[in-house]
Amino acid sequence: MNDSNKAHDFQEDIDAIGRSTVIPTLLETIVLATGMGFAAVARVTEARWVTCRAVDTISFGLTPGDELDIESTLCHEVRQFDQEIVIDDVASDPIYVNHHCPARYGFRGYISVPIRRADGSFFGTLCAIDPKPHKLSDERVLGMFRLFSQMIGEVLDAAEALAESEEELSHERDLAEVQEQFIAILAHDLRNPVSALSSGLRMIERRDIDATTIELVGFMRASVSRMALLIENLLDQARKRNGGGIVIERSQAEDLGAALSQVSAELQTVTPDQGIKTTIELSAPVFCDVARISQLYSNLLGNAVTHGASGKPIEVAARLVDGDFVLTVANSGDRIPEDLLRTIFMPFERTSNRPSREGRGLGLYIAMEIAKGHGGTLTVTSNDDETVFSFRMSNPQT
Repeated sequence: MNDSNKAHDFQEDIDAIGRSTVIPTLLETIVLATGMGFAAVARVTEARWVTCRAVDTISFGLTPGDELDIESTLCHEVRQFDQEIVIDDVASDPIYVNHHCPARYGFRGYISVPIRRADGSFFGTLCAIDPKPHKLSDERVLGMFRLFSQMIGEVLDAAEALAESEEELSHERDLAEVQEQFIAILAHDLRNPVSALSSGLRMIERRDIDATTIELVGFMRASVSRMALLIENLLDQARKRNGGGIVIERSQAEDLGAALSQVSAELQTVTPDQGIKTTIELSAPVFCDVARISQLYSNLLGNAVTHGASGKPIEVAARLVDGDFVLTVANSGDRIPEDLLRTIFMPFERTSNRPSREGRGLGLYIAMEIAKGHGGTLTVTSNDDETVFSFRMSNPQT
């Protein structure tokens, strides 16, 4: 560990990572998406391994500036051989089953991916460990780590460019903002499906295989599918690099009602004590992007679950009204103050009474962007009895 009264000799690198608002979201996303207990960005040289940033849910004990003996780490091999290391389970891995590093640090699941600068130089690694085995060799997981390591390298390069050139300041800030918002959106929207998956798996562990368990497994599969879609969106965004926003692909959908019911069921699974009364009256197809409308609804419903009065049901209605599709989500609870109503759909806004672990205030922003993408409106009204979010859009028929 380091003397807190002395500046670290890698302080510039630690500060460069620490100033980024994107990187903490990347690490949180890794923990949410993979179940790993520790994820970190490490500065790795021939002789040093230094923590720059970490998310630690297993009390591994490393904070920015802390070091490990370079020879005791697998990141040393990542740098030495210039290739990633992925271990699903140390106990069954033919290469690392008897390696000193897993035995020393007590992990079974491990992944480490190189972080490189634009000029090809090696900065360090994006790594994660957990005392339990995990399926990390899956192409989606590997793709996520590779993309995130690339983005970290880009963040470092952008910071250097900002320091060197005032002319490029505006462009680099825009790029960082797009990256930050998109990754934060992903992290936010993974929470509901990942929570549903975790809840279902816990219940499976406690029960025999029966009809209820089969139904819960169905919920889990749907949640995993939604998470995979969000990760695909992230990969698409990285390839395009043009800040095009949320893509809407509308079609005449017969299955919107079923999709909305699925979202209600998922949220009800993870909040069994909170009643959700859903009324769906769709007598004709709806011209929309079903996945995006489901995402909009999931965010509105998740907001109602978080802020609604405990014990009082949330009332949801999806109807066709005068040729328009109308979706409303109403919950009881405290009136939303007027000053908050003016900014409630802005990104990264946060209520003064919202615990910091409940997110970054992105759900309503995402819902508004989806509403705009459909040419619709999203409004909110709030009084002492209830708060109602209303989405409305035209529903042309072909």
